[in-house]
Amino acid sequence: MKLNLQTDYALRALIFLGSRTDRLSSIREIAETYRISETHMVKVIHRLGKGGFIETLRGRNGGIRLGRLAETIRIGAVVSYMEEDMSLLDCLSHKTCEREGTCILMPSCRLRGVLSETMQAMMSVLDRYTLADMITPFECERLIRNETKD
Repeated sequence: MKLNLQTDYALRALIFLGSRTDRLSSIREIAETYRISETHMVKVIHRLGKGGFIETLRGRNGGIRLGRLAETIRIGAVVSYMEEDMSLLDCLSHKTCEREGTCILMPSCRLRGVLSETMQAMMSVLDRYTLADMITPFECERLIRNETKD
């Protein structure tokens, strides 16, 4: 399974914000740090804000910051929120399941069960980790060093 680009950017943005809890940050700052399109980052930040993962403060002294403590943000929750469809196969998608007769092996296909179990195992692992677990001294040092280069 490959996560979509928005999920990747969301996790990066959260790591960035989690390493800078002492101040507000900007979308431009995050985009430049990771060499990501600012336009894409705007969409990601908007979505993270709607999900309550971050807070956005408007105005001249505005910016963005984590909406909750890093220790309370589960990686699995971020991935689940950002991914539109986590199905490994079309037949595992809720949209596809609604259509009858899409597979001659249904309803007794064992592959569906195995892949469903695989996805549950992956999400179980992701749910064991928080954003705080992803923010090590290495990440902080690299992000700060990148900031001071400019």
